[in-house]
Amino acid sequence: MKKALAVLLTAILVISVISGCAKSESKPNANSDKKSAANTEVKKVKVRLMAYNQESIRKSYLEFLKKELPNIEVEFQFVALDQFNSVLNTQLASKEGPDLIETGGETTLLASAGYLLDLTDQDFISNYIETGFQAYTLKDKIYAAPLQSWFEGIYYNKAIFKENGLTPPQTFDEWMQIHKTLKDKGIKPQSMGASSWEPMMKQSMGMVLNEFYSKSENKGFDDKFNAGEVLLADNWSKALKDWSKTIEQGYLDSNMLGMDYDQALDEFATGKSAMWQSGPWALETIKQKNSNLELGMFPFPGVEKGPGWMIGGPGSALAINKDSKNVEAALEVLRVTATPEAQKALIADNVGSSFVKGVEVNLGEEFADAAAAFEAGNVYGPWLYWLGGNPIVESYGKALQEVLAGSKTTDQALKDADQTAKTIRDSM
Repeated sequence: MKKALAVLLTAILVISVISGCAKSESKPNANSDKKSAANTEVKKVKVRLMAYNQESIRKSYLEFLKKELPNIEVEFQFVALDQFNSVLNTQLASKEGPDLIETGGETTLLASAGYLLDLTDQDFISNYIETGFQAYTLKDKIYAAPLQSWFEGIYYNKAIFKENGLTPPQTFDEWMQIHKTLKDKGIKPQSMGASSWEPMMKQSMGMVLNEFYSKSENKGFDDKFNAGEVLLADNWSKALKDWSKTIEQGYLDSNMLGMDYDQALDEFATGKSAMWQSGPWALETIKQKNSNLELGMFPFPGVEKGPGWMIGGPGSALAINKDSKNVEAALEVLRVTATPEAQKALIADNVGSSFVKGVEVNLGEEFADAAAAFEAGNVYGPWLYWLGGNPIVESYGKALQEVLAGSKTTDQALKDADQTAKTIRDSM
Protein backbone atom coordinates (compact mmCIF):
# COMPACT_ATOMS: atom_id res chain seq x y z
CA MET A 1 0.00 0.00 0.00
CA LYS A 2 2.84 2.37 0.87
CA LYS A 3 4.40 1.82 -2.55
CA ALA A 4 1.09 2.43 -4.31
CA LEU A 5 0.50 5.64 -2.40
CA ALA A 6 4.05 6.81 -3.03
CA VAL A 7 3.57 6.33 -6.76
CA LEU A 8 0.21 8.09 -6.59
CA LEU A 9 1.51 11.06 -4.64
CA THR A 10 4.37 11.51 -7.09
CA ALA A 11 2.15 11.12 -10.10
CA ILE A 12 -0.51 13.52 -8.92
CA LEU A 13 1.74 16.35 -8.22
CA VAL A 14 2.31 16.15 -4.88
CA ILE A 15 18.39 15.17 21.87
CA SER A 16 21.19 16.63 22.82
CA VAL A 17 23.71 14.54 24.79
CA ILE A 18 25.73 16.27 27.49
CA SER A 19 29.05 14.56 28.14
CA GLY A 20 29.78 14.37 31.86
CA CYS A 21 33.22 14.62 33.33
CA ALA A 22 34.18 12.90 36.61
CA LYS A 23 35.46 15.14 39.36
CA SER A 24 39.19 15.02 39.96
CA GLU A 25 40.81 15.73 43.30
CA SER A 26 44.06 16.73 41.61
CA LYS A 27 44.65 20.40 40.85
CA PRO A 28 43.48 21.13 37.31
CA ASN A 29 45.84 22.74 34.84
CA ALA A 30 44.95 24.99 31.91
CA ASN A 31 44.76 22.09 29.46
CA SER A 32 42.46 20.08 31.67
CA ASP A 33 40.17 23.13 31.97
CA LYS A 34 39.94 23.33 28.19
CA LYS A 35 39.21 19.63 27.91
CA SER A 36 36.55 19.88 30.61
CA ALA A 37 34.85 22.79 28.79
CA ALA A 38 34.92 20.88 25.53
CA ASN A 39 33.44 17.80 27.14
CA THR A 40 30.57 19.76 28.70
CA GLU A 41 29.66 21.62 25.51
CA VAL A 42 26.22 20.73 24.23
CA LYS A 43 26.20 19.41 20.72
CA LYS A 44 23.42 20.91 18.62
CA VAL A 45 20.96 18.60 16.96
CA LYS A 46 19.99 19.72 13.46
CA VAL A 47 16.43 19.14 12.27
CA ARG A 48 15.39 19.91 8.71
CA LEU A 49 12.00 21.49 8.18
CA MET A 50 10.66 21.31 4.61
CA ALA A 51 7.98 23.93 3.98
CA TYR A 52 5.89 25.37 1.14
CA ASN A 53 5.31 28.70 2.90
CA GLN A 54 8.24 31.02 2.50
CA GLU A 55 10.65 31.72 5.34
CA SER A 56 9.57 35.39 5.46
CA ILE A 57 6.20 34.47 7.00
CA ARG A 58 7.93 32.26 9.59
CA LYS A 59 10.68 34.72 10.53
CA SER A 60 9.48 35.58 14.06
CA TYR A 61 8.61 31.95 14.75
CA LEU A 62 12.04 30.68 13.66
CA GLU A 63 13.73 33.33 15.78
CA PHE A 64 11.60 32.22 18.72
CA LEU A 65 12.64 28.59 18.23
CA LYS A 66 16.29 29.61 18.08
CA LYS A 67 15.95 31.42 21.40
CA GLU A 68 13.87 28.76 23.16
CA LEU A 69 15.75 25.73 21.82
CA PRO A 70 19.45 26.64 21.83
CA ASN A 71 20.40 22.97 21.53
CA ILE A 72 18.40 22.46 18.34
CA GLU A 73 19.18 24.00 14.97
CA VAL A 74 16.16 24.23 12.66
CA GLU A 75 17.26 24.15 9.03
CA PHE A 76 14.47 25.72 6.99
CA GLN A 77 14.03 24.39 3.45
CA PHE A 78 11.50 26.13 1.21
CA VAL A 79 10.02 24.23 -1.74
CA ALA A 80 7.39 25.94 -3.91
CA LEU A 81 3.91 24.47 -3.55
CA ASP A 82 3.66 23.29 -7.17
CA GLN A 83 6.73 21.07 -6.60
CA PHE A 84 6.40 20.36 -2.90
CA ASN A 85 4.48 17.07 -2.89
CA SER A 86 6.64 15.56 -5.63
CA VAL A 87 9.92 16.53 -3.93
CA LEU A 88 8.71 15.47 -0.50
CA ASN A 89 7.36 12.10 -1.63
CA THR A 90 10.56 11.28 -3.51
CA GLN A 91 12.64 12.00 -0.42
CA LEU A 92 10.34 10.08 1.91
CA ALA A 93 10.29 7.05 -0.37
CA SER A 94 14.10 6.98 -0.39
CA LYS A 95 14.32 7.40 3.42
CA GLU A 96 15.96 10.81 2.97
CA GLY A 97 12.99 12.96 3.96
CA PRO A 98 13.06 15.99 6.26
CA ASP A 99 12.59 15.63 10.01
CA LEU A 100 9.71 18.11 10.13
CA ILE A 101 7.18 18.48 7.33
CA GLU A 102 4.84 21.39 6.70
CA THR A 103 1.69 19.62 5.61
CA GLY A 104 -1.91 20.41 4.75
CA GLY A 105 -4.58 18.54 2.83
CA GLU A 106 -2.21 15.69 1.99
CA THR A 107 -1.69 14.77 5.67
CA THR A 108 -4.02 11.79 5.61
CA LEU A 109 -2.39 10.43 2.46
CA LEU A 110 1.06 10.66 3.99
CA ALA A 111 -0.22 9.04 7.18
CA SER A 112 -1.86 6.23 5.22
CA ALA A 113 1.44 5.61 3.46
CA GLY A 114 3.13 5.19 6.84
CA TYR A 115 5.35 8.24 6.53
CA LEU A 116 4.17 10.23 9.58
CA LEU A 117 4.71 9.81 13.29
CA ASP A 118 1.55 9.29 15.37
CA LEU A 119 1.26 12.30 17.71
CA THR A 120 -1.97 11.29 19.45
CA ASP A 121 -0.48 10.56 22.88
CA GLN A 122 2.03 13.42 22.99
CA ASP A 123 1.59 15.73 25.99
CA PHE A 124 1.40 18.94 23.95
CA ILE A 125 -1.69 17.77 22.03
CA SER A 126 -3.87 18.78 24.99
CA ASN A 127 -2.77 22.41 24.51
CA TYR A 128 -4.94 22.64 21.38
CA ILE A 129 -8.69 22.87 20.92
CA GLU A 130 -10.04 19.73 19.31
CA THR A 131 -11.21 21.34 16.06
CA GLY A 132 -7.62 22.15 15.17
CA PHE A 133 -6.95 18.49 14.42
CA GLN A 134 -9.90 17.72 12.13
CA ALA A 135 -7.85 18.04 8.97
CA TYR A 136 -4.93 16.04 10.35
CA THR A 137 -6.67 13.01 11.82
CA LEU A 138 -6.92 9.54 10.29
CA LYS A 139 -8.75 6.68 12.02
CA ASP A 140 -8.78 8.65 15.30
CA LYS A 141 -5.01 9.16 15.19
CA ILE A 142 -3.46 12.65 15.03
CA TYR A 143 -0.56 13.07 12.63
CA ALA A 144 0.13 16.84 12.59
CA ALA A 145 -0.11 19.84 14.89
CA PRO A 146 -1.75 22.99 13.45
CA LEU A 147 0.25 26.19 13.12
CA GLN A 148 -2.63 28.66 12.87
CA SER A 149 -5.84 29.15 11.00
CA TRP A 150 -6.06 31.20 7.83
CA PHE A 151 -8.73 32.99 5.87
CA GLU A 152 -9.12 34.60 2.50
CA GLY A 153 -11.61 37.09 1.10
CA ILE A 154 -11.80 40.00 -1.33
CA TYR A 155 -9.62 43.04 -0.68
CA TYR A 156 -11.15 46.24 -2.05
CA ASN A 157 -9.89 49.78 -2.65
CA LYS A 158 -12.11 51.97 -0.47
CA ALA A 159 -11.34 55.14 -2.42
CA ILE A 160 -12.38 53.61 -5.75
CA PHE A 161 -15.56 52.23 -4.18
CA LYS A 162 -16.44 55.59 -2.59
CA GLU A 163 -15.76 57.57 -5.76
CA ASN A 164 -18.15 55.32 -7.66
CA GLY A 165 -20.88 55.08 -5.02
CA LEU A 166 -20.17 51.44 -4.24
CA THR A 167 -20.30 49.45 -1.02
CA PRO A 168 -19.20 45.87 -0.26
CA PRO A 169 -21.68 43.42 -1.83
CA GLN A 170 -24.07 41.36 0.26
CA THR A 171 -25.39 39.30 -2.65
CA PHE A 172 -23.88 37.81 -5.79
CA ASP A 173 -26.03 40.15 -7.96
CA GLU A 174 -24.50 43.11 -6.14
CA TRP A 175 -21.05 41.58 -6.71
CA MET A 176 -21.75 41.35 -10.43
CA GLN A 177 -23.16 44.88 -10.55
CA ILE A 178 -19.99 46.23 -8.96
CA HIS A 179 -17.99 44.61 -11.75
CA LYS A 180 -20.28 46.09 -14.41
CA THR A 181 -20.24 49.59 -12.92
CA LEU A 182 -16.46 49.66 -12.72
CA LYS A 183 -15.88 48.10 -16.12
CA ASP A 184 -18.29 50.58 -17.78
CA LYS A 185 -16.21 53.39 -16.30
CA GLY A 186 -12.97 51.95 -17.58
CA ILE A 187 -11.82 50.67 -14.20
CA LYS A 188 -10.55 47.11 -13.93
CA PRO A 189 -12.91 45.43 -11.43
CA GLN A 190 -10.56 42.80 -10.05
CA SER A 191 -7.07 41.45 -10.49
CA MET A 192 -6.41 37.73 -10.49
CA GLY A 193 -3.14 35.82 -10.76
CA ALA A 194 -4.75 32.92 -12.60
CA SER A 195 -1.43 31.45 -13.71
CA SER A 196 -1.89 29.65 -10.38
CA TRP A 197 -4.89 27.35 -10.02
CA GLU A 198 -5.64 28.55 -6.48
CA PRO A 199 -7.52 31.87 -6.94
CA MET A 200 -10.35 30.51 -9.11
CA MET A 201 -10.58 27.39 -6.99
CA LYS A 202 -11.12 29.48 -3.86
CA GLN A 203 -13.37 32.09 -5.42
CA SER A 204 -15.66 29.46 -6.90
CA MET A 205 -15.79 27.66 -3.56
CA GLY A 206 -17.02 30.90 -2.02
CA MET A 207 -20.22 30.40 -3.99
CA VAL A 208 -20.36 26.70 -3.10
CA LEU A 209 -20.09 27.56 0.60
CA ASN A 210 -22.94 30.05 0.33
CA GLU A 211 -25.24 27.92 -1.80
CA PHE A 212 -24.44 24.37 -0.71
CA TYR A 213 -22.58 24.04 2.58
CA SER A 214 -24.76 26.62 4.33
CA LYS A 215 -27.82 24.37 3.95
CA SER A 216 -28.52 22.05 6.90
CA GLU A 217 -29.40 19.12 4.64
CA ASN A 218 -25.83 19.09 3.34
CA LYS A 219 -24.23 18.71 6.76
CA GLY A 220 -21.75 15.84 6.74
CA PHE A 221 -21.20 16.04 2.98
CA ASP A 222 -17.41 15.90 3.25
CA ASP A 223 -17.52 12.70 5.31
CA LYS A 224 -19.72 11.12 2.64
CA PHE A 225 -17.41 12.39 -0.07
CA ASN A 226 -14.43 10.80 1.67
CA ALA A 227 -16.33 7.51 1.75
CA GLY A 228 -17.13 7.73 -1.96
CA GLU A 229 -20.87 7.94 -1.29
CA VAL A 230 -21.39 11.31 -3.03
CA LEU A 231 -19.82 13.21 -5.93
CA LEU A 232 -18.94 16.85 -6.40
CA ALA A 233 -20.43 16.83 -9.89
CA ASP A 234 -23.83 15.82 -8.54
CA ASN A 235 -23.90 18.42 -5.78
CA TRP A 236 -21.77 21.46 -6.63
CA SER A 237 -22.86 21.90 -10.24
CA LYS A 238 -25.51 24.62 -9.81
CA ALA A 239 -23.44 26.78 -7.46
CA LEU A 240 -20.42 26.51 -9.76
CA LYS A 241 -22.46 27.47 -12.82
CA ASP A 242 -23.78 30.52 -10.96
CA TRP A 243 -20.24 31.59 -10.12
CA SER A 244 -19.05 31.04 -13.71
CA LYS A 245 -21.10 34.08 -14.78
CA THR A 246 -18.02 36.09 -13.80
CA ILE A 247 -16.27 34.34 -16.70
CA GLU A 248 -19.22 34.44 -19.09
CA GLN A 249 -19.56 38.20 -18.66
CA GLY A 250 -15.85 38.80 -19.06
CA TYR A 251 -14.98 39.93 -15.54
CA LEU A 252 -12.52 37.07 -15.37
CA ASP A 253 -10.80 36.48 -18.70
CA SER A 254 -8.09 34.32 -20.26
CA ASN A 255 -5.55 37.18 -20.08
CA MET A 256 -5.42 36.54 -16.35
CA LEU A 257 -3.85 33.15 -17.04
CA GLY A 258 -0.67 35.06 -17.85
CA MET A 259 -0.64 36.93 -14.53
CA ASP A 260 0.90 35.53 -11.36
CA TYR A 261 0.24 36.30 -7.68
CA ASP A 262 2.87 39.05 -7.37
CA GLN A 263 1.71 40.81 -10.53
CA ALA A 264 -1.91 40.75 -9.36
CA LEU A 265 -0.90 42.06 -5.94
CA ASP A 266 1.09 44.90 -7.52
CA GLU A 267 -1.78 45.81 -9.85
CA PHE A 268 -4.20 46.12 -6.94
CA ALA A 269 -1.76 47.84 -4.57
CA THR A 270 -0.97 50.53 -7.14
CA GLY A 271 -4.63 51.33 -7.78
CA LYS A 272 -4.92 49.74 -11.21
CA SER A 273 -7.80 47.53 -10.08
CA ALA A 274 -10.51 47.84 -7.46
CA MET A 275 -10.46 44.33 -5.95
CA TRP A 276 -8.10 41.45 -5.38
CA GLN A 277 -8.55 38.12 -3.63
CA SER A 278 -6.06 37.09 -0.96
CA GLY A 279 -5.51 36.83 2.79
CA PRO A 280 -3.97 38.84 5.64
CA TRP A 281 -0.48 37.60 4.79
CA ALA A 282 -0.48 40.04 1.87
CA LEU A 283 -1.37 43.11 3.93
CA GLU A 284 2.16 44.17 4.82
CA THR A 285 3.37 43.89 1.22
CA ILE A 286 0.40 45.93 -0.02
CA LYS A 287 1.18 48.67 2.50
CA GLN A 288 4.85 48.66 1.53
CA LYS A 289 3.89 49.22 -2.10
CA ASN A 290 1.30 51.91 -1.31
CA SER A 291 1.22 53.25 2.24
CA ASN A 292 -1.64 55.60 1.35
CA LEU A 293 -3.98 52.88 0.13
CA GLU A 294 -7.11 52.58 2.26
CA LEU A 295 -8.42 49.08 1.90
CA GLY A 296 -10.81 46.61 3.44
CA MET A 297 -11.85 43.02 2.94
CA PHE A 298 -15.30 41.55 2.45
CA PRO A 299 -16.43 37.89 2.31
CA PHE A 300 -17.58 35.98 -0.77
CA PRO A 301 -21.29 36.72 -1.28
CA GLY A 302 -24.06 34.25 -2.13
CA VAL A 303 -27.30 34.48 -4.10
CA GLU A 304 -29.32 35.47 -1.03
CA LYS A 305 -28.40 38.34 1.27
CA GLY A 306 -26.37 37.12 4.22
CA PRO A 307 -23.08 37.38 6.10
CA GLY A 308 -21.17 35.67 3.28
CA TRP A 309 -18.34 33.19 3.64
CA MET A 310 -14.57 33.35 3.94
CA ILE A 311 -12.39 30.60 2.54
CA GLY A 312 -10.19 29.18 5.28
CA GLY A 313 -9.82 26.91 8.23
CA PRO A 314 -6.87 25.13 9.77
CA GLY A 315 -3.84 26.28 7.85
CA SER A 316 -0.76 24.22 7.39
CA ALA A 317 0.55 22.06 10.21
CA LEU A 318 3.78 20.42 11.26
CA ALA A 319 4.20 16.66 11.06
CA ILE A 320 7.20 14.48 11.90
CA ASN A 321 8.78 12.04 9.51
CA LYS A 322 8.37 8.62 11.11
CA ASP A 323 11.81 7.61 9.82
CA SER A 324 13.53 10.73 11.17
CA LYS A 325 16.78 10.11 13.04
CA ASN A 326 15.99 13.12 15.22
CA VAL A 327 12.48 12.36 16.43
CA GLU A 328 13.07 13.59 20.00
CA ALA A 329 14.39 16.94 18.78
CA ALA A 330 11.50 17.26 16.30
CA LEU A 331 9.02 16.52 19.11
CA GLU A 332 10.65 19.23 21.19
CA VAL A 333 10.05 21.71 18.36
CA LEU A 334 6.36 20.75 18.31
CA ARG A 335 6.17 20.94 22.09
CA VAL A 336 7.46 24.52 22.07
CA THR A 337 5.24 25.39 19.10
CA ALA A 338 2.18 24.44 21.18
CA THR A 339 2.73 27.38 23.55
CA PRO A 340 0.96 30.77 23.40
CA GLU A 341 4.31 32.52 22.95
CA ALA A 342 5.18 30.50 19.85
CA GLN A 343 1.70 31.01 18.44
CA LYS A 344 2.01 34.77 18.84
CA ALA A 345 5.33 34.61 17.00
CA LEU A 346 3.63 32.73 14.16
CA ILE A 347 0.80 35.25 13.98
CA ALA A 348 3.24 38.19 14.01
CA ASP A 349 4.19 37.45 10.40
CA ASN A 350 1.05 35.68 9.18
CA VAL A 351 -2.18 36.99 10.70
CA GLY A 352 -4.71 34.34 11.65
CA SER A 353 -6.24 32.80 14.72
CA SER A 354 -4.65 30.12 16.87
CA PHE A 355 -5.89 26.67 17.89
CA VAL A 356 -3.84 26.80 21.09
CA LYS A 357 -6.10 27.40 24.07
CA GLY A 358 -6.13 30.93 25.45
CA VAL A 359 -4.55 32.73 22.48
CA GLU A 360 -6.59 35.72 21.29
CA VAL A 361 -5.94 37.66 18.09
CA ASN A 362 -7.08 41.12 17.00
CA LEU A 363 -7.31 40.93 13.23
CA GLY A 364 -7.41 44.70 12.64
CA GLU A 365 -9.76 47.25 11.10
CA GLU A 366 -9.00 46.17 7.53
CA PHE A 367 -11.15 43.09 8.13
CA ALA A 368 -14.10 44.82 9.79
CA ASP A 369 -16.34 44.28 6.74
CA ALA A 370 -15.98 40.53 7.25
CA ALA A 371 -17.01 40.66 10.92
CA ALA A 372 -20.48 39.17 10.30
CA ALA A 373 -18.97 36.17 8.49
CA PHE A 374 -16.52 35.57 11.33
CA GLU A 375 -19.26 35.93 13.96
CA ALA A 376 -21.41 33.40 12.07
CA GLY A 377 -18.49 30.97 11.92
CA ASN A 378 -18.59 31.14 8.13
CA VAL A 379 -14.96 30.24 7.51
CA TYR A 380 -14.35 26.93 5.75
CA GLY A 381 -12.23 25.14 3.19
CA PRO A 382 -13.83 21.81 2.15
CA TRP A 383 -10.67 20.21 0.77
CA LEU A 384 -8.94 20.62 4.13
CA TYR A 385 -11.15 17.77 5.36
CA TRP A 386 -10.87 15.49 2.34
CA LEU A 387 -8.66 12.43 2.13
CA GLY A 388 -5.90 13.56 -0.18
CA GLY A 389 -7.44 17.01 -0.31
CA ASN A 390 -4.58 18.88 -1.96
CA PRO A 391 -4.30 16.65 -5.06
CA ILE A 392 -8.09 16.69 -5.50
CA VAL A 393 -8.40 20.43 -5.24
CA GLU A 394 -5.39 20.95 -7.49
CA SER A 395 -7.07 18.82 -10.15
CA TYR A 396 -10.20 20.93 -9.76
CA GLY A 397 -8.32 24.23 -9.86
CA LYS A 398 -6.32 23.32 -12.94
CA ALA A 399 -9.52 22.29 -14.70
CA LEU A 400 -10.98 25.72 -13.88
CA GLN A 401 -7.99 27.27 -15.66
CA GLU A 402 -9.15 25.33 -18.71
CA VAL A 403 -12.67 26.66 -18.14
CA LEU A 404 -11.23 30.19 -18.21
CA ALA A 405 -9.35 29.31 -21.39
CA GLY A 406 -12.60 28.07 -22.94
CA SER A 407 -11.60 24.43 -23.34
CA LYS A 408 -13.66 22.87 -20.51
CA THR A 409 -16.99 23.29 -18.77
CA THR A 410 -17.52 23.66 -15.03
CA ASP A 411 -19.17 20.22 -14.95
CA GLN A 412 -16.06 18.70 -16.52
CA ALA A 413 -13.95 20.42 -13.86
CA LEU A 414 -16.00 18.77 -11.14
CA LYS A 415 -15.72 15.39 -12.85
CA ASP A 416 -11.93 15.78 -12.98
CA ALA A 417 -11.88 16.34 -9.22
CA ASP A 418 -14.19 13.37 -8.62
CA GLN A 419 -11.91 11.12 -10.66
CA THR A 420 -8.83 12.22 -8.73
CA ALA A 421 -10.67 11.52 -5.46
CA LYS A 422 -11.64 8.06 -6.68
CA THR A 423 -8.06 7.27 -7.68
CA ILE A 424 -6.88 8.23 -4.22
CA ARG A 425 -9.57 6.23 -2.41
CA ASP A 426 -8.88 3.16 -4.55
CA SER A 427 -5.21 3.33 -3.64
CA MET A 428 -5.71 3.59 0.11
